[in-house]
This record gives sequence, C-alpha cells and structure tokens, in this order.
Amino acid sequence: MQRATYSILAAMRLAARLRSVRRSIALVVACACALAAPARAHPHVWVTMTAELLYGPNGAATGVRHRWTFDDMFSAFATTGIKAKTKGRFTRQELAPLAQVNMDSLKEYGYFTRARVDGKRQKDAFEPPRDYWLEYDPKETVLTLHFTLPFKHPVAAKQLAIEIYDPEFFVDLAFADKNAVTLVGAPAQCAVQTHKSNDDNFPPMFQRLDRSFVSSEANVGMGFSFANKILVTCP
Repeated sequence: MQRATYSILAAMRLAARLRSVRRSIALVVACACALAAPARAHPHVWVTMTAELLYGPNGAATGVRHRWTFDDMFSAFATTGIKAKTKGRFTRQELAPLAQVNMDSLKEYGYFTRARVDGKRQKDAFEPPRDYWLEYDPKETVLTLHFTLPFKHPVAAKQLAIEIYDPEFFVDLAFADKNAVTLVGAPAQCAVQTHKSNDDNFPPMFQRLDRSFVSSEANVGMGFSFANKILVTCP
C-alpha cells in the first residue's frame, strides 16, 4: 500500500505528539512523585532559510523567493515511505506530491510570511506561491523547500518590512549565517537589514517596528517573539 503524502505541518504535529508521549513516559519512570512544570511551547522542526527580495525594472518589489532547509531528523521523517528510483536520493519529480501538499497546508498560515509597507501592515499582500519544489541533498540528508510569493501589487516604498515566523512556534525558522537575504534587481540606493526578535543587538529602527508589531498582532501566538524580520529601506 502506498504511503499517504502528509503535509509538513501535519507530519510536524504528529512528531510533536509522539515525542510528547515518550517524554511523559520517561518523566513518570524517572520520578513518579514529581509535580509537572507548566507546559511551554517549543519547536519540533528547525529550518535554516535564505530569502531573495525580487524587484522589477521600475524599482518596485515584486515578490519574495524563499529557500527553507529542514533539519535532518524531520527530513528523514517526511521522506519515509516515498518511493525513489535510486536509493537514498529523491528527484524533484518524486517529491512533487509532497511539495504540493505542503504548499496547500501552509496557505492557512500565510506561508509564514507577512509584509508591512511604510509601517502599515498589508493584509493578503501576496499572490499564491509560484515555482515551488522540494530538493533533497543526499550528502546532508536534508530537504529544502523552494517557493516564490509574488506581491499582488508591486511595492514601491521607502520602507518594506517582511516577517517570517510560525505563529504556533512548532517550526523554528532562522536565517542562514551567510548571505541570508539578498536584493535582486533593486535600485542601487536600497539597503537591507535582518533581525531576529530575541537578538538584543538590533538597531533602534527595529525596536520601533517590534513595538508596533506586538501591539497590533499580540494574538498570533508566541511564535511572534521569534519572528525573523527583513527591512529594506530605499531613500
């Protein structure tokens, strides 16, 4: 019987439940009399990401191109049961059903991507994703999800802020150490900065953005506290 293709989010939640059960059993065996500490949300999947902000000939931003690499444990879980022509390797075609189902499931969460233009939050800022596919690295044994989110309308602004995070904090997304964000086709005067909210060494401009985001989006869950921010300024 062929294995059903599960979304990243569905598989992630299943893995979380299984780990929770194992952890509970271990705690009971170790100390049956101990009082349980208050539960705190924590990630079960780790993603290292890079992003490209795409610009058109007129200097307006046209979209965001994501590249998310999942941790090896989750990658092994997600590919279990997928038939491959070559053992230990998966082609883009073999991973296509998994890519499709995952993009469908991420829609509910806005693809973990939000935009703010000149300080104003944009609702439904993006078109459905394009050019999405999964890549498997047989050496590192990890999956990488590629996809592009086009803006519904090109963005010409002095300040464009992009946030990337899972509001439920099941997935911990973090920028790559090198070349995390690049501008493609942007006007020469545009500059980009990146920041993660738990970093104490971020500039005052980000402090102002943090207060603004928290005041307007406090209901999205603790994942906001670990949001990755991209700020592009074009004087």
